[in-house]
Amino acid sequence: MAEDNKKQKQINIELDEKTAEGTYSNLAIINHSVSEFVVDFISLMPGAPKAKVKSRIILTPQHAKKLLKALNDNVSRFEKTHGTIQDYDQPAIPLNFGPTGEA
Repeated sequence: MAEDNKKQKQINIELDEKTAEGTYSNLAIINHSVSEFVVDFISLMPGAPKAKVKSRIILTPQHAKKLLKALNDNVSRFEKTHGTIQDYDQPAIPLNFGPTGEA
């Protein structure tokens, strides 16, 4: 079995400078159809009447479930090291989301 593990293909992942800077988001809106999950990441500034989607990620349902598991595992490990993450109540945000569609 160890020999099989050594033969697994290795993926070379590139991260360009602009992508490495990242994009700040403090709001995520998730929609889904039978074939995909769409996650829109937004940076919402206090008192600003308008906010733009900074990034949109489209996932298959299988990858959305893998992401959920990976986030859950990472949050659990974070909390074991740094303590419980406080979840603060936020006032409801009325959202007006440009044209809606269905896949």
